[in-house]
Amino acid sequence: MTNALPLFEIVPNISEGRDSTIVDACVEAVATSGARVIDRTADRIHHRSVITAVGTADEVLAASVALAGVAAERIDLRAHGGVHPRIGALDVLPFIALRGATLADAGILARKAAAQIWQRHRVPSYYYGAAATVEGGRTLPEIRRGGIRLDVGEREHEAAGAIAVGARDFLVAFNVELATGDTALARAIARTLRERDGGLGTLRALGLPRAPGVVQVSFNITDPEATPLYRVVELVRVLAAESGIEIVRSELIGLVPRKALQATAAYYAHDEARL
Repeated sequence: MTNALPLFEIVPNISEGRDSTIVDACVEAVATSGARVIDRTADRIHHRSVITAVGTADEVLAASVALAGVAAERIDLRAHGGVHPRIGALDVLPFIALRGATLADAGILARKAAAQIWQRHRVPSYYYGAAATVEGGRTLPEIRRGGIRLDVGEREHEAAGAIAVGARDFLVAFNVELATGDTALARAIARTLRERDGGLGTLRALGLPRAPGVVQVSFNITDPEATPLYRVVELVRVLAAESGIEIVRSELIGLVPRKALQATAAYYAHDEARL
């Protein structure tokens, strides 16, 4: 029998993707607090970085508070110009239960982090997912649309904004790029496919500009078993083809469950075998 402590994952999204010294400082804040950083990505156009770290409850809690302090000190939203929507310097802070923990445990830990961040750094928070305390819950898109009262704190930080602090299961962040500069097409595809507009029940999507002649449909897949990666790709392919547009490439942001990759590999291997 093992007496190992429960483990959690955090996947903070910070509103900085261009200055590597700031991203490095954020990663260092997480690592020196005891959590293990297992992945990091940065995107200059989104002006956003994603860090994935794991640890005990105490380790990811300390890492979250330390990261919030660095982000508030080094990132000023008043001078931010990325294409990805954001509400804060440390924009999103989700907690995920791993070994020996439940989603409810992750929600408790998320709320504790929000309280300590406010006490230490005066950066407020909104709760979402399993951390939400409002009747009926709350989603991240609802927070981004605005008009919601803060859950922790009295006012948004002048430079660092606020944080969406949540608890959730694993999700897959996945982008598909199209060979066109027509952002309206990307947004139309996002509207067709995402849950809130009547699309797939486990899908969130945005249409964003990417580069000259390239746009992106950016997805959060909240249940990759119900909505496999290959289904997302093929639906985008069909909808884009109606306008004569082809897919340029796709990309994963952060980590992904092995089963999601295996299912996609099996699908395309079978497709190749039929040719």
